[in-house]
Amino acid sequence: MKETEVLDVFGNEDGADIQYKTMTWWQGAMIMIAENISLGILSLPAVLKTIGLVGGIIAILLMGIITTYSGYTLWQFRMRYPQVSSFGDVGQILMGRVGREIFGFAYVTFCVFCMASHVLTFIIAMNTLTNHGTCSIVFGIVGLVLFFLLTIPRTMKNVSFLAIASFISILAAVMITMIALGVNPLEGRTIVNAAHPNFPTAFNSVSNIVFAYGGHAAWLSFISELRDPKDYPKALMTLQAVDTSLYLVAAVVIYYFAGDMVTSPALSSASPLVSKIAWGIALPTIIIAGVIFGHVTAKYIYIRLFAGTKHLHSRGVVATSSWFAIIFGIWFVAWILAESIPNFSNLLGFVAALFASWFSYGLPGVMWLYIMKGSWFSGPKKIFLFCCNVILVLLGIIICVVGLYASGTELAKDTGGKAWSCADNS
Repeated sequence: MKETEVLDVFGNEDGADIQYKTMTWWQGAMIMIAENISLGILSLPAVLKTIGLVGGIIAILLMGIITTYSGYTLWQFRMRYPQVSSFGDVGQILMGRVGREIFGFAYVTFCVFCMASHVLTFIIAMNTLTNHGTCSIVFGIVGLVLFFLLTIPRTMKNVSFLAIASFISILAAVMITMIALGVNPLEGRTIVNAAHPNFPTAFNSVSNIVFAYGGHAAWLSFISELRDPKDYPKALMTLQAVDTSLYLVAAVVIYYFAGDMVTSPALSSASPLVSKIAWGIALPTIIIAGVIFGHVTAKYIYIRLFAGTKHLHSRGVVATSSWFAIIFGIWFVAWILAESIPNFSNLLGFVAALFASWFSYGLPGVMWLYIMKGSWFSGPKKIFLFCCNVILVLLGIIICVVGLYASGTELAKDTGGKAWSCADNS
């Protein structure tokens, strides 16, 4: 443990004004649950509508198993290299200084796109709750201010308390939607066990499942702020047990009672009154899950600026003003993106294809191959794991290339929204 305290990015925090390594494993689990079980779950019932009930269930289960293992390989890499706190650091170990910049850019871009999807969903929620009470751009500005204010706390432990409220929020919203649809199923609905969509449409739906499980980008940051990084597997297993179960139940139940009339986001599938109630209850998770992405993005930039200096643990003017400027800057960019790409499902598919494919699948496979180099074929177990991680890398490549094609095709033909429009997007 002493070696970790010396080598990790936060160093020795004894007597520091701000101490980062303070989270217990259950707090880490709650943050991971809040980050993962948020917007992604709202697109899953529509996935079953597109690829069928049976195919959707298989895809959700399979992705859950794969992402659990890939999340475990991230921890193995982090334990070998305690100085790693983000994928930017991974890039430096794998490819040197150039790798650090490429991976860092991809990491920040992915997280900002995730933040943008939360701003967009906030706008949808406000339009639903207020019957489009004002211009959608105004709701976007309100969201920008809220997200900025809630990202101000600088340690993950403080955010973890918000994460509990986030999980309760999304669970309650989904339960209300399921119960309402169960009591009053949509008349005239059609349920398909095995659908036959065209290839771009089918793969774009699979990309939404990838996004639902695609929280890996932030997990290295979470590990870095645990009191004992060895506790991470407990947090990971807690997350995956909860999210896989909830994804399956929510997707199947909502699709069964809404059928081909299901919407994405799914909270709008019930009656107008129930939808308003569900959106209102879901607001905390829409905001807090976005705040978590904002926090890890700002933390990465902040560490790049101040690692090894007195400002890293300081509450002084330079440190505080820099933190404020960083979080406002990234939320401003996220707001710009949200106003520019107003199509919910296709935005999620594009982000998943371009980035989550690597952070959740391809790169964890590469990281395992890197730390096990020289012992890939040292025994039956290693040979099996070698094959598994090669498959992870290939899966990352396939999801990225084919997913970009599929989501690009869907974006090109989608006329469901306009950029920078005051119109109701609910």
